Amino acid sequence: MLIPFEDLAPHSRIWVYQANRMLSQEDQQHIRDAATQFFEGWQAHGKDLRCGFSLEYDQFLVIGVDEQFNMATGCSIDASVHLIKSLEQALNLNFFDRMQIPFLQEGKVSLLPMQQIPAEVEAGAVKPDSLTFNNLVKNKAEFDSQWRIAAKDSWLSRYF
Repeated sequence: MLIPFEDLAPHSRIWVYQANRMLSQEDQQHIRDAATQFFEGWQAHGKDLRCGFSLEYDQFLVIGVDEQFNMATGCSIDASVHLIKSLEQALNLNFFDRMQIPFLQEGKVSLLPMQQIPAEVEAGAVKPDSLTFNNLVKNKAEFDSQWRIAAKDSWLSRYF
């Protein structure tokens, strides 16, 4: 049961998938079409899942499911990962590259290879108050309040 992402309950489980490049308008339309079709019928053991998705900053696909309505199970989660993998193939991108660190600069996402972080901190290009993303948020409440955070409040704090 697909609902608008913003209508998901605060306790809804969240998965954030970061693309390895900016998503074009055509990419985003393809993702919207495929995700809508998939999530309208997403089920766990024959029971509908109340779910939603959102495309954020031309870079992220965020999926949520209200597990108080019905729990996502291993098979249903595997099915959603299969959707992500099919999107990767169709659009020639990668949603699983964790070595690219996202930063928000002037409303746009820039990706920085993890190995360059120390040098960028030393050069002053990445500062403690630089905005980054916590893609490990667990639920919609955390997504709304703790997804965009200052680098000093993330795992990047070790570099300051």
